[in-house]
Amino acid sequence: MEQVDDAALRNIILGRIRERGPIPFVDFMASCLYEPGLGYYTSPGRKVGAEGDFYTSINVHRVFGRLVAREICRMWEVMGCPAPFEVVEVGAGHGQLAKDVLDTIRELNGELYDILSFRLVEAEPSLAEVQRQLLGAHLPKLFWSTPADLAEGRLRFTGCLYSNELIDSFPVHLVEMTPEGLREVFVAAAGDRFAETLDLPSTPELEAYLARLGVTLDPGQRGEINLNAVRWLASVATALQRGFVLTIDYGYLAPELYGPMRRNGTLLCYWRHTVEEDPYVRVGKQDMTTHVDFTTLMAQGESLGLKKAWYGEQYRFLVAAGMLEEMMALEAAAATEEERLKIRLTLKKLVLPEGGMGDTFKVLVQAKGVENPRLLCMRDWGKLF
Repeated sequence: MEQVDDAALRNIILGRIRERGPIPFVDFMASCLYEPGLGYYTSPGRKVGAEGDFYTSINVHRVFGRLVAREICRMWEVMGCPAPFEVVEVGAGHGQLAKDVLDTIRELNGELYDILSFRLVEAEPSLAEVQRQLLGAHLPKLFWSTPADLAEGRLRFTGCLYSNELIDSFPVHLVEMTPEGLREVFVAAAGDRFAETLDLPSTPELEAYLARLGVTLDPGQRGEINLNAVRWLASVATALQRGFVLTIDYGYLAPELYGPMRRNGTLLCYWRHTVEEDPYVRVGKQDMTTHVDFTTLMAQGESLGLKKAWYGEQYRFLVAAGMLEEMMALEAAAATEEERLKIRLTLKKLVLPEGGMGDTFKVLVQAKGVENPRLLCMRDWGKLF
């Protein structure tokens, strides 16, 4: 295993454990990902793409952003073309998806582009300058906020908030079913290394979460509980006055997410495009993710005034949003058959289930204050071909 210098963050976390005793895994994961200046997402450096640790749909082709933009244009129309209209991207990264979305809205719907504002929400402060450079052509439209602005209720807007592979990166509680009942995983110090220990849950919310879902883990089975996703959704519901929430991420409905086939849960780490199962190495240097519980997002959303408009696999969303039209336009503009073949193979990654992102990734659209919206993703498949 390739070694990296993770001493700075490792020693900070070990110091906290020695001072306070074992900490819930959720606190360990939060430090690994979001410790100011040292966490994976709060330290400088490219995380996504060929130079990073993993790919997202954004890196596959700009068509992904174009299709998101097509749906945003439809959202504005079914809302009655309100002005102002704000688009918010949470977890905006380097800004490539924002650029693809804004470029497309400007091309396809100049009326919307003229009145919209675009807000980027990102945990890593140094990325704001990167975003400014990449999005220079749209600078008058842009605004910046921090995750704390959203969490603490400082944002209010009408429009669309979207995220791509955001919720999977939220710190989670790790639990295990034992003969004595549900226990939580805590992280202890063992010299200069970390060790796990099981103890009573740090909050009654964990057992209540599983009870709401009607889930009972098998003896010895582990699972993750993402209370941060519930809190985040509540802050989104407060900020959104009217409009839509568009969530794209990998995950499952609860019966599959917590099914007996997932004996060890879904927690994984990524380092230079390889999977790492040990979260206690390369502290702050490797990505840590878990699959999203879409059942809870939908149920909690309903209680918060966010009604499910549509849920399904990414390939269904993309095709309904206009994937075939985009592909035909790209092929028509291609100079050679080789170029056309390359386009087809690239776009297949977005929609194919085997070896692609088509069914692993899900899309959830929630609406607030918009009754019976007729969105692109809701189109009749029989009329698309």
